[in-house]
Amino acid sequence: MFKKHSKQPTIKHTALTLAIACLVGGAPSHEALAKSISAEQSTSVQATTRIARGPRIQLAILLDTSSSMDGLIDQTRNQLWSVVNEFSTAKRNGQTPTLEVALFEYGNNNLSKSSGYIRKLNHFTGELDRISEGLFSLQTSGGDEFCGMAVQTAVDSLQWSQSNNDIKIIFIAGNEPFTQGPVNYKQAISLAKQQGIAVNTIFAGDHQSGVSGGWQTGAQLAGGDYMSIDANRAIVHIEAPQDKEIARLNNELNKTYVPYGALGKDSAARQVEQDQKNSSISPALLAKRAKSKSSSYYSNSKWDLVDAINDGEIQEAELAELKEDQLPEPMKNMDAEQRKDYVAKQTQERKRVKAEIAKLSDERDQFVKKKKQEQSEESASMSDALSQAVKKQASNKGFELGS
Repeated sequence: MFKKHSKQPTIKHTALTLAIACLVGGAPSHEALAKSISAEQSTSVQATTRIARGPRIQLAILLDTSSSMDGLIDQTRNQLWSVVNEFSTAKRNGQTPTLEVALFEYGNNNLSKSSGYIRKLNHFTGELDRISEGLFSLQTSGGDEFCGMAVQTAVDSLQWSQSNNDIKIIFIAGNEPFTQGPVNYKQAISLAKQQGIAVNTIFAGDHQSGVSGGWQTGAQLAGGDYMSIDANRAIVHIEAPQDKEIARLNNELNKTYVPYGALGKDSAARQVEQDQKNSSISPALLAKRAKSKSSSYYSNSKWDLVDAINDGEIQEAELAELKEDQLPEPMKNMDAEQRKDYVAKQTQERKRVKAEIAKLSDERDQFVKKKKQEQSEESASMSDALSQAVKKQASNKGFELGS
């Protein structure tokens, strides 16, 4: 369970629900992930230019992957799509923001000593399949947990928004004193605060031990929240009658993607792989992921032609200029008009499938809400705590969230 340092009632919760409240088979190798990050970073300047047109939500998640943190990682994998869905109704001045997530691990002795046992798996990205892939790649091993250095690394190595109106948050979770390591944690927190970045801390253990270890102070210095959790608490996914049909529609949704360019083939494979890994945990988890995929936050303009045209990454007129080796097999022998018609057809089909998923997801949410009310207070309070904490931080930046 966790306790907030305020006088609000104690609420039990899970790790990533906390991380946002504060934000699948063999794992890819470190080298494969590094290559993937590099490929995406090659287009990051263009992405930043496009994203900067509207409001942004930036979340950097720093997870302790020392030997005792398997439960924390499992909870995070199980809550990613709930996190995205919680933000799906966010607006600022009538505009839907762009969600960007970065992922780090720290405290693992398989990482380099020179890096402070810290690794960035993903820089800020809107490609949520990359975050899912990174979470499923994490493996624990004993190590030194340097929280101050981890926070400083996240501040220095990410492209944070320069707007004070955007949501910018670091979430760091672990179970050792916050004060350890070569970087003074107060110095690191100060760097974050100077850039308008709130730091939320999540201690995996007894509440008072976290307070004594500096986790509460760390959060308070940067306008964040301190929480303590039971990292070994299992996630219970409530299955619903809609899950089977949502899974079928999710497969139909995947068929509307039109991979292009150097990233297309691998990214389309990643999409399917993350579906499989989430489904292997629970049909309910796949249903949550499908809901996220039907939202505006699930955008893959760097590898999918439908999103690329919709997001302005590629102009419709540029379709004719793409070389055949940049296109999927169905489009290779098409002329300019046929290409245009093919992408338009996929666009309309995607809208139809997304609308069906959204409708079923709303019905599913009502079913799950009722089931939770019939269960213990512990289960029912999960979404309540998430909404409460997210709205608190979002309201400071003028964001509005639906109920």
